[in-house]
Amino acid sequence: MPCWISKDLESVHPKSSKDAREVRRVAATSRHPGRSAAPRTYLGLQTPGFPNLFTITGPGSPSVLCNMPVPIEQHVDWIAECLRQMQENGATRIEAKAEAADDWVAHVNEAADATLLPMASSSWYLGANVPGKPRVFMPYAGGMARYAAICDDVAGKGYPGFDIK
Repeated sequence: MPCWISKDLESVHPKSSKDAREVRRVAATSRHPGRSAAPRTYLGLQTPGFPNLFTITGPGSPSVLCNMPVPIEQHVDWIAECLRQMQENGATRIEAKAEAADDWVAHVNEAADATLLPMASSSWYLGANVPGKPRVFMPYAGGMARYAAICDDVAGKGYPGFDIK
């Protein structure tokens, strides 16, 4: 959905009335009780229900477990290539599929459970810095090299786990 974001990052400005309807539809269908329980992303790059919105070093990516420029560069390069391929194929919309996000969250949890990191009692990695927030280990603890290989595999297979139109 073509749009621009204001400099203050507080508002999205669709380029047409059709895009405005899409923003309202996504916003209306994305408000549900489960949304606040824990971050739910696919590859840490997109959240189901938010088409064309990519996150860089978001929950479910290696993010803070790395020297930050490394995952930032990997994400930017991956997203740029994805967008290039979409443009080449005439696609204008990409959204993470809910099932792919669920599978990814399970994989992120498996990777975290193989470490001692989720056992911390008061780490901000778990959301402990926000009163009442569910305790969930958010970064991908499987390693940057493994994560990049998974992302490359997804791209090489034509972006399974994403709905591209």
